[in-house]
Amino acid sequence: MGETWNKREREQRKRNAKKQKEEKKQERKENSGKVKSLDDMLAYVDEYGNLSETPPDRRSTASDYIPPVVANTRELNAGDPTRTGVITFYDSNKGYGFIKDSVSGESVFVHINSASVQLKEQLKVAFELQKGPKGMVAVNVTAA
Repeated sequence: MGETWNKREREQRKRNAKKQKEEKKQERKENSGKVKSLDDMLAYVDEYGNLSETPPDRRSTASDYIPPVVANTRELNAGDPTRTGVITFYDSNKGYGFIKDSVSGESVFVHINSASVQLKEQLKVAFELQKGPKGMVAVNVTAA
C-alpha cells in the first residue's frame, strides 16, 4: 500500500521543522563569538539621575555636597538641644500629657517622671527631645 496524502504532509512538516531547528542552531553558533565585554554592559548614572554609557568625571562632583544621611547627624546639628513649648493637655491622674513645640508646632509626649516641675495645662516649659518607643518624648522638662 502507498503513502497517503496526510502521511506525506506530516513527514514534510517534520523535515521543515528539523531544518529550521538546524538553521537556528547554526546561527547561535555564529553569534556566540560576539560576546560583549563587561564595560559594554555597564551603565552609569549621572548627577541628574540619567543613564549614560560614560563614567562620571570624579573631579566635577561638588566637594561641599553633604549627603542627606550625613546631614542629619548630631555633629552637624550640634546646636542648643533645648526647646520650648506649651503644655496643651495634661492628665494629672495618669501623669502624662502633650507639649506643643513652639518652633515646629508638633505635639510631643511628656510623662511626669521626666519633669522637674509640677505640670499643668497652658504652662510654658523648656524640654529636650528623645526618641521613645512610639515617637519623640520630652525629657528634662523645666519651667520656661
